[in-house]
Amino acid sequence: MGAGIAYSAALAGYDVRLYDIGREQLERGTAQIDRFIEGSIERGKLAREAAEELRGRMVATTSLDDFAGCAIVVEAVIERLEIKQDLFAQLESIAGPEAILASNTSSLPITAIAAQLEHPERVAGMHFFNPAHIMKLVEVIQGHRTSEETMARTAEIARRLGKTPVRAKDTPGFIVNRVARNFYGEAFRIVGEGCATHEQVDRCMKAIGFRMGPFELMDLIGIDVNFAVTASVYDQYFHEARFRPHLIQRKMVESGLLGKKSGKGFY
Repeated sequence: MGAGIAYSAALAGYDVRLYDIGREQLERGTAQIDRFIEGSIERGKLAREAAEELRGRMVATTSLDDFAGCAIVVEAVIERLEIKQDLFAQLESIAGPEAILASNTSSLPITAIAAQLEHPERVAGMHFFNPAHIMKLVEVIQGHRTSEETMARTAEIARRLGKTPVRAKDTPGFIVNRVARNFYGEAFRIVGEGCATHEQVDRCMKAIGFRMGPFELMDLIGIDVNFAVTASVYDQYFHEARFRPHLIQRKMVESGLLGKKSGKGFY
C-alpha cells in the first residue's frame, strides 16, 4: 500500500519521501515502485523519459526527521493502534504545524489514533484501496476532533492524485470495509458449511460482474490483513454476529498462508 500511495503521489507531481524502518524494507518498497513504473511503460501509460523524472521525485529514507516540511504524511504501517499512535506522536513533533497527518488504516478509529496528540484536529483518515496506484476511491475519514480545514485539504490532495475522495464518519469499517464484511463473511460461511469450494464462489461472483471473487481478493490484500480488519470491526460493533470472523481465516493466518505476499493462500 505504501508503495502504491508513494507512486501515485510522485505521478501527480509531488516530491515524495518514502520511509520504512530499515534498508531491507525500503528496498522492497522501491522495487515494488519500479515494477509499477515498468508496468505503466509497457501499457503505454508512461513515457520512459517521464519515468526517470518520476523516480527523481522520490527519496527513500530510514529517518523520520526527513519529513520536516512535508505538506502531508500518509501512514500505512501494520494495523496495530499502539504502533500508529507512537508513530503519529513522533511525526507531530517533526512535521510542521500546517502538515496533515493522515492514516491509511482500514478499520482503526481515527479518533483513537489522534487521541494522545496535542493537535488532533490535523489528523484524518486517508484510506486507499489495493492496488493503491490504480483504484480510484479514497475514503477521507473525519475523527471526532478533525477540523473541517483538514478534511477539505485532504480531499483536495486526493483529487490531485487522480482519486475520487468520499467523506466518511469515524465508524467501524468506515464505508467500504463495513460493506465488505458481508462480501467476505458470507463467502466463508458457504465454504465452511461445504456448500461450495472457494473456486466456485469466486467463479459465481465474477459471473455476475465482480472483477475478482472474495478469495482472490483476500489473496491480493493479504489474508492476515483481512482477518485483522474483520476482527477489529467485530470488536468495535460489540460482537455483532454479522461481523463475526471465521475459523478458516484464523487457520490460514496461523499456517502462514497469507496470499500473494507469502507465495501461497487460497490460490
